[in-house]
Amino acid sequence: MKSKRRESPSGSRTPPTRRQFTQEFKLEAVRLVQLGDRRVSEVARELGIRADMLRQWRRQAEGRAGQSAGDVFPGNGKLPSQDDEIRRLRREVAVLREERDILKKATAFFARDPR
Repeated sequence: MKSKRRESPSGSRTPPTRRQFTQEFKLEAVRLVQLGDRRVSEVARELGIRADMLRQWRRQAEGRAGQSAGDVFPGNGKLPSQDDEIRRLRREVAVLREERDILKKATAFFARDPR
């Protein structure tokens, strides 16, 4: 079995490049599958992608139905706006809890009897 790594001109091995697909391409691929007249494997073969990747895109699109195209396939490490807001709010809650705990300790410290 051959390695998937390629040799560079200098002889060192480089990892394979990862293909990236636009939101429009993914949405069109999912639309072709949802038309229902062809199987996922047929559509994937025509588009030159793996069937499991197309199935994953379809599940992602169905799970985020009703959202904007940018939120269905945000791309480039971006989170959908709703997920991004949840992450931001969780960080804020963690900071507020830490501040609360510090204030509790300070209150207990200053409330002690000075002997």
